[in-house]
Amino acid sequence: MKVKASQNPSRRLGLLFLTVLLIATLAAAIAACSSGNSSTAYKSDQLILATTTSLKDSGLLDDVVLPAFKQAYPGITVKTLAVGSGEAIQFGMDGEADVLLVHSPKDEATFMEEGYGTVRLPVAYNYFVIVGPAKNPARVENEQTAAEAFAAIAKGTSTFVSRGDDSGTNKKELAIWEAAGVTPKGGWYISTGQGMGETLQVASERQGYTLTDLSTFLSMKDTLDLKVLTKQSGDLKNVYSVIVCNQLKHDKVNAAAAEMFAQLLVTLDIQKAIGEYGKDKVGQALFFPNSGALGGEGY
Repeated sequence: MKVKASQNPSRRLGLLFLTVLLIATLAAAIAACSSGNSSTAYKSDQLILATTTSLKDSGLLDDVVLPAFKQAYPGITVKTLAVGSGEAIQFGMDGEADVLLVHSPKDEATFMEEGYGTVRLPVAYNYFVIVGPAKNPARVENEQTAAEAFAAIAKGTSTFVSRGDDSGTNKKELAIWEAAGVTPKGGWYISTGQGMGETLQVASERQGYTLTDLSTFLSMKDTLDLKVLTKQSGDLKNVYSVIVCNQLKHDKVNAAAAEMFAQLLVTLDIQKAIGEYGKDKVGQALFFPNSGALGGEGY
């Protein structure tokens, strides 16, 4: 005889229990997937900026750039990673940064060509300079080019302090050594593996030479026993760019906030502020504005 469901309450309870268990299992699985996605997706109220140390050491970042962005977009918190340009660009490639402020043109071009960036804009420029002790044993100021100055330093085995940190400044330094036909090595060549500020301090203490961006040197000159030994020249031009990282490469990139940050930097008001920065502190501008807003020179 066929048994009706109503006549078998134990079976009905068992089926109900299995149904509830299945629903709970599916809900847990969906929650787990949602949790995993939220941990990798970008946070709309946070912008991660990977920037070269020189922009922070000079004060431009904290005194001009970040306050302006905060005023324009008070709902977005900026997390700053101040490292060498090489490391900053790697952060962009790994999806650990939303926007970059760097000064390593060759690496920047590769970054864009490989699709890691969507927008690259020139923001500012200044000049690299060779600084050294007042006694200047290598007579650097007598040389016409940076390569000739480096060759003179190597010939006399005068102390040279390198950042050695894969930064934009370090890349520029190595390019100058290559142009000079010199492979720097030996006791006279010191690599700090640190930022520009720390490297300048070591050069001052050791009474050695180093290559630095002018802005960082001028912002620290009162604490250093070093002097500028080269003039502004095309072979020592130092261009800073802002790059928006590509969200299609990494879904946790906050491309919307990055684009707002990049566009703010090239507005007329911010470009003017960049061109004025330093005049009240060290008597001269630390950077030259470089966007189309003020007729910048670009690359």
